[in-house]
Amino acid sequence: PIVRMTHQLKTRTGRALYGLRKNTVEPVFGIIRHVMGFRQFSLRGLSNVTAEWSLVALAWNIKRMSVLRGG
Repeated sequence: PIVRMTHQLKTRTGRALYGLRKNTVEPVFGIIRHVMGFRQFSLRGLSNVTAEWSLVALAWNIKRMSVLRGG
């Protein structure tokens, strides 16, 4: 995988596809981690972690909607 990725990043098409990652979801995870301070889950178990992540995502969406509405 490392050799394949290195080769892909040397092509113009590969760099363009990889560059799209900056415009999609990765900034959201960075903001959740650095601005909102969510670095690790507090609960254990898949159902608990799923619920906790749903709350984090909900908080992010409410925060984003507030910013977009100007409030």
